Amino acid sequence: MAALGMAAMAIVLVAASASAESLLDKIKNGGTVRIGYSEGPPSAYSGENKEPLGFSNVVIVAILKRMGATKIEPVVTEWGSLIPGLQAGRFDVISDAMYVRPERCRNVLFSDLFYVGKGSLLVSAGNPKGLHSLEDVRDKGAILVTGSGFGAIKSAHDVGIADDKILQVPGYAEIVQAVKAGRADAGSGDYLALKIAIGDDKRLELANPFTDSARTDYAAFAFNLNDRASVDAANAAMKGYIGSDEMLASISSYGFDKSMLPDGNMTTAELCKG
Repeated sequence: MAALGMAAMAIVLVAASASAESLLDKIKNGGTVRIGYSEGPPSAYSGENKEPLGFSNVVIVAILKRMGATKIEPVVTEWGSLIPGLQAGRFDVISDAMYVRPERCRNVLFSDLFYVGKGSLLVSAGNPKGLHSLEDVRDKGAILVTGSGFGAIKSAHDVGIADDKILQVPGYAEIVQAVKAGRADAGSGDYLALKIAIGDDKRLELANPFTDSARTDYAAFAFNLNDRASVDAANAAMKGYIGSDEMLASISSYGFDKSMLPDGNMTTAELCKG
């Protein structure tokens, strides 16, 4: 019995050690690096063979390979479960293009910036309620739908849209369905993601013009809060790659272009301060 007890304790200690293994340790030991993302084209989604696609997935895979990773495994979850999943050790890095916000900085470590997001508003064809801004949504008492955990929720609160006028859903596919079904008058989110989500559906369009009063959003990759060394290594690998011809050529098919690159006037540290 004592021997069995010691064996069981050894297994627990090995498991605890494995769970505490940093991303850099995994790479050094030839282990599998797990990237976590939600199904949200064109930033991050899965292909027919479950391979990670989307511009942010392509970029993080390239960075991880530059860091020496040889085995990369995708882990798909809902957007609202990404940070809890990272904290629980389900994956080693959030590969979605996650906007850097002070409240998120208290729970994860962000890499350097790699993407500037542009907001938009999804409406029914013809924009029957004349919604061209979040202020219009507020003033006309319209129902806004957006993703659970999306930065659009804070933007809506900032302009005074009440909680009972905000419908939260898992992601972009559900945003589209809510507007199509008439459960919401407008959907708020990232321009590229909304454009892809609409596809060729003639019943929907993006509000044009759209006035975005929210602050500019900058995206980065998120790492575990106690894994600073891995973040530093990722940042080193990003230098010379982010904005390069190689990077842009690899993700141009997702609609990503030079205008979506950070201009250098903002840093992750500044955004974390708020």
